[in-house]
Amino acid sequence: MSIRLYSKGGAEEVTGSRHFLSTPGGTLQIDCGAFQGRRKEAEAKNRAFEGNNSHPDAVILTHAHFDHSGLLPLMAKNGYRGNIYATPATRDLAGLIMLDSAKIQARDIEFLTKQAEKRGENFQGEALFDEQDALTAMNQFVTVSYGREIFVQRDISCRFYDSGHILGSSIAYLSVKNNGTATDIAFTGDLGRKNKPIIRDPERIPTPDYLVLESTYGDRLHEDTGTVMNHLAEVINRTAGRGGRVIIPAFAIERTQELIYYIHLLLDQKKISPIPVYLDSPMAVNATSIFQIHPECYDRETYEAFTRHHANPFGFNDMNYITHVEKSKALNDKKEPIILISADGMCEAGRIRHHLVHGITDPRNTVLIVGYMAAHTLGRRIRDREKEVKIFGQTFPLKAEVEEINALSAHADYRELGEYVSAMDLKKLKEVFLVHGEEKAREHLKSHLLGLGVSRVTALRYGEEYELTN
Repeated sequence: MSIRLYSKGGAEEVTGSRHFLSTPGGTLQIDCGAFQGRRKEAEAKNRAFEGNNSHPDAVILTHAHFDHSGLLPLMAKNGYRGNIYATPATRDLAGLIMLDSAKIQARDIEFLTKQAEKRGENFQGEALFDEQDALTAMNQFVTVSYGREIFVQRDISCRFYDSGHILGSSIAYLSVKNNGTATDIAFTGDLGRKNKPIIRDPERIPTPDYLVLESTYGDRLHEDTGTVMNHLAEVINRTAGRGGRVIIPAFAIERTQELIYYIHLLLDQKKISPIPVYLDSPMAVNATSIFQIHPECYDRETYEAFTRHHANPFGFNDMNYITHVEKSKALNDKKEPIILISADGMCEAGRIRHHLVHGITDPRNTVLIVGYMAAHTLGRRIRDREKEVKIFGQTFPLKAEVEEINALSAHADYRELGEYVSAMDLKKLKEVFLVHGEEKAREHLKSHLLGLGVSRVTALRYGEEYELTN
């Protein structure tokens, strides 16, 4: 029996995850992410997908992040009508993300059309997909709870395990059946970390024959999660003490809710003085509501806070949720210290860019980096503390303090990835394939895993096919 693994995205790069498993029973696709990075390059790569009209028999979505789910509406637009398997929370969050992307694209097209008209030109561009395409994709979801086995193809069964990355995120554990035998292949999606608030720790899986493993932080070690509270309190107190604001670019899903949870605890424990907190992201506000209706994904502490104590970890006196544009603009006129959380997490889109324009030239302020910043993004340039950065085509001196808290990352670092893999039966594990990582990270993680006794580690190459033996 021939089983072939290959990738059309998320191999030799961090974003745009799109992996395939081909068996005698058909072709299964795992994730369908949009590429993120340099705007022109990302646009070109995502538009190149439009010409791909070959459809798999089914799709598995490991989690809702845009770089894993963002092109599902484009598949629907191109005629894909098969099932999309995911956990219930992933379906809800992915729906929010896909619809939000369609709305942003529509606004961008409207803006570019008006700009072209002012120049006496005729703008010919169109959105990758619209809201109806997103709704079509949402209607194709088949939700499966953690731990339940379902056949996604006539010869492949799937079971979801909690990956501990974001709400609803999963490891897809696949068993390819053939004449009474099975070849087990696990796709981690993005693997989370232990002891994170709100969601559970990554769940242990039975040892597969083959493991497709992310490598985002394959060359880095995070701060211990126990240091987050102290580090966050120091940044807030220092910035407020000099009359500045803490500006936090944060992904609307997971990172934002985690930050709100930590700030809530700091206020309760009186480690920071009362300070207005603003969440300025319509999608993040909606995502927080989705968090509230999926207690099946919570860890014990969060579940008890919601149910037994009837407390809302995402709501407190100093918390303000902003959705309207005029109220968002008014935030930049405030003179007193505030904490301002806004999307996009990599600073490439959304309201955060406007807040950075008004905030990065003031040395009293702090830009707090709390997540991965892909190469060539505005967020990476700020994280690297470049003296000047370009926003909306204008150059601004970066005078604000830049701080980074690595412990907030939702991705496991190389030590945590190594611990997860080395706990498996390494005699059964034939090969680990590395995806979703820059070259330096992949090579470092490969060396680390080999040093732990993994027999074979391969960095998956874009478009190259790998035969998996029984």
